[in-house]
Amino acid sequence: MKTENINLDRLVGNWESINLNPTVIIYRNGDSYLLSIIHMNETSKQASPATYQIQEDEEGFFINYNLKRTAISYDTKLDILTFSALGDYMRN
Repeated sequence: MKTENINLDRLVGNWESINLNPTVIIYRNGDSYLLSIIHMNETSKQASPATYQIQEDEEGFFINYNLKRTAISYDTKLDILTFSALGDYMRN
């Protein structure tokens, strides 16, 4: 998967999981980029977002999800976003 030189501006928007995981929204807040994972309560039908700052180091982009480093990669040709802990996502 091509991940070099990811432009986070291209990732801004709503993303739906291919594997039926929670929906993801990426947006910009000042100089930083945030990622919200929208969990849906099946009983109450209420959405509860959890928001994480997208960070970058020498290995690439990631978030700290459930106390673990979750790598973010992006396939520019297929327009597919992949999270190491959540799987593949397509733009909504």
